[in-house]
Amino acid sequence: MSAARTIIVAGAGIGGLTAALALAQKGLRVALLDKAEKLEQTGAGIQLSPNATRVLIGLGLRAALLPSIVVPEAVVIRTARGRDVARLPLGKGAAARYGAPYWIIHRADLQAALLAAATAHPDITLTLGAAVEACATQSDGVAVQVRRGDGVSEMRGDALVGADGLWSRVRTLVGETDMPRFGRRAAWRALVPADRVAPELRAPAIQLWLGAGAHLVHYPVKTGAMINIVAIARDEAPSAGWSTAATPAEVLARFPRERWARAAHDVLSMPAQWLKWPLYDRAPRPLHRKGAVTLLGDAAHPMLPFVAQGAAMAIEDAAVLAALLAPVPDDLAAAMRRYEQARAPRTARVQRVARRNDTIYHLAWPASALRDLAMGGLGNARLRGQHDWIYGWRPD
Repeated sequence: MSAARTIIVAGAGIGGLTAALALAQKGLRVALLDKAEKLEQTGAGIQLSPNATRVLIGLGLRAALLPSIVVPEAVVIRTARGRDVARLPLGKGAAARYGAPYWIIHRADLQAALLAAATAHPDITLTLGAAVEACATQSDGVAVQVRRGDGVSEMRGDALVGADGLWSRVRTLVGETDMPRFGRRAAWRALVPADRVAPELRAPAIQLWLGAGAHLVHYPVKTGAMINIVAIARDEAPSAGWSTAATPAEVLARFPRERWARAAHDVLSMPAQWLKWPLYDRAPRPLHRKGAVTLLGDAAHPMLPFVAQGAAMAIEDAAVLAALLAPVPDDLAAAMRRYEQARAPRTARVQRVARRNDTIYHLAWPASALRDLAMGGLGNARLRGQHDWIYGWRPD
C-alpha cells in the first residue's frame, strides 16, 4: 500500500538526497526535484559525526564512502598562539562508544555517493532544472506548480518535503516569512595539497585554533591527499551570493601575524584562492503548518557551523521523517506533524549551542584564558562526554 505513495522532495542537496534514499528504503516513491540544471560537485570539507554516519551506513552507503573518507583521531583545540588547550578523542574509541564512526570527507564526495545511490534506486526519480513555484494542499495530497525553462506544469503527490536550503521556496509557500539572520561572520574556505603543509598539520585530526574574534579549522580530506581549511572571522555585511571568490589578502587581514602562531599563519598563507560564505541561522521557534508539507535541514533550522552539525541534522531529519511517514501512508499530514514535534527540541538545542560556541570560540583575553582553563580542566574523556547527547543519537 505504501509503495503507491509518492513524496515530492524539493532540493537535491545532502538533505534532499538522504531523504529520498530513506523514504525509498521504507517503500515510498520519491519524485526528487532541483532547480539546478546540473548538480555541481562543489563545496569543501564536511564533518560526519556518528549520529550522521550511522544513518548513512544504514542506507547502505558505507562501501561507496570508504574510499573518500578520513577517520580523525581527535579534535585538537589550541589557542591562536599555538598552545594546546584540550583534545577531544575520536577514532576507534568514538566508534566503540557510539556504535558508529566519525568521518571527515569532501562535500562533493558525499554528494556523489548519495546521488549515485539515488539515481540507481528504482523508486526515486530525479528531475533537474525543476523549480517549485507554488503548492496547494488538498485532502488527497499536494498539487505542486513546477517551472522547467519557460513552462510551468502541475505535479501531484501525496506529500511535499522542502529540502531546498537556507532560502527555501517551500518555506515561504507554507507561510513562514521570517528571513534568515546574518551572523556577522563569514567562512573563507580553501583546499591545498597535503604535501604542502608540515607533517604535524596533515595528521588525521581536526585542528581547531581559537583566537579573539576569529578561528581557524583544518583537517585532511580526499583520503588525506588534500587539506581542507576554514577561516572564520567577523564580517559586517553579507557578500552577494552564497559563495563568492575571495583573495588571500582579504583572509590574512583578519588573521594578523602578530596574533597567530607561525604554523597557523603558514596554513592561512598557502591557498592562492578562497571561497567566501556568509554565515546565517534562524532562532529556534515553533512552526505551525498544515497539510502534507514539511521542511528539512537548512530549510527548517539553519544553524551556525560552530558545532559542525548542519549536515548531520539534515541527515537525522531524513531518517526520522522516513521512519514516521512509512507506517501511516494514509495520514501523511499527521505523520509530518509528529516528525516536526520530534525534531524541534533537538535541532533547537543544537542551534542554541552553535550560537553559544560563537561567543566561546571568539573570546578575547582575559575571558579566553578562563575558557582555556575550563576546557583543559575537563580532561579529554569528559570533554568527549559532553558530546554524547549529539554523537550518541539514534533514529529510534
